[in-house]
Amino acid sequence: MAALTASSSRMHDYESDDESDAMSSVGAGSYSHSVGTSATSYDVDESMRSASPAPSVWSISSSMRERIFRQEYGRGLNNYSDVYRLPADDEELERLDKQHSMFIEIMGSKYPPPMDEVMSGDEFGETKACLDLGCGSGSWIRDVALDYPNCSAVAVDLVPMQAATMPPNLRSEVDDINLGLEHFYGAFDVVHARLVSSGIRDYAGLVNHMTRVLRPGGLLDLFEFDFRVYDENKKPYACDLNVLQPPWMPLWMSMANQAVRRRGGNVDAANLLERWVREHRCLTDVVYREYWIPTNPWARGNSEEAIRQRAYGEVMRDDIKAFLRSGRPLLLSSGFPENLVDAVQARAAQELDEGRTPGYIFCQSVYARKERV
Repeated sequence: MAALTASSSRMHDYESDDESDAMSSVGAGSYSHSVGTSATSYDVDESMRSASPAPSVWSISSSMRERIFRQEYGRGLNNYSDVYRLPADDEELERLDKQHSMFIEIMGSKYPPPMDEVMSGDEFGETKACLDLGCGSGSWIRDVALDYPNCSAVAVDLVPMQAATMPPNLRSEVDDINLGLEHFYGAFDVVHARLVSSGIRDYAGLVNHMTRVLRPGGLLDLFEFDFRVYDENKKPYACDLNVLQPPWMPLWMSMANQAVRRRGGNVDAANLLERWVREHRCLTDVVYREYWIPTNPWARGNSEEAIRQRAYGEVMRDDIKAFLRSGRPLLLSSGFPENLVDAVQARAAQELDEGRTPGYIFCQSVYARKERV
């Protein structure tokens, strides 16, 4: 997930859409939101805006590191947002790199089809520019910078890109997307966001911001999932958070879903992406795609499709097992008891390894063009 700065003259503190949701009796806890102020890290600390070419972020000072990171439940998390509570440490970045490779395989390409057209030429006499919001490990935006060496690429997240080297046309910025994107308005040909909804309070508002960031004819590319597990009939598992019983992976994901809601994130964004984009008056040529990714290699049979599903399931199983570990700070900081979290995590990991419980993760993607007029 990522972050970005807003103009210091116009800040936003979006309210959660899920405030009315009832809290489960299992581990109801309290938390505080990050709050917009008159200055962001982008405004007050130029070191947060890496030069191009960028030095290794591991050369930052210890005092700067203390401002950026904090240790929580044994993992390194960002120190800017109380909404997004997944780690930003080496283990999580390795997971995201592997996940990026998996998505390329499943989606069949790194980019949506209009990418080459949008990134070619200089119709308006400006260098082509690409913005990745919630860049995570930076795998996607780093590929963009390498595949389109004449473009200007910007990676935004709650922590700096943690790479020893970066392409000379790529820079990293640190801040919180929830505060707004005004200083980027009209500056980019492509805006990309993947799996950021757990840290976004107002995703529909973010779509509007991203549209204003785009130049005429620009490309918006979004990809999210809804923090649910679906059965073999592609129906969501119904789990009671007050009852400790299998299936364990769907139960753990239901806990994560509840934790994200408690912190103000938008877990329902994936299911609303298409509507928000289609109804936006400035967006056209909307394309919706969905991906049902098996949670483990449970598919049976020797058909080509079953073999492919098992291959995807093996990769996704490993990703989810790492995600179980990454999600521990999210669950614990949202009020779930440690003994409950540990028990469900261990049983979910065992269930994934056994590969007998059918399940899908439902990912949804939407891309569109901004109208030229």
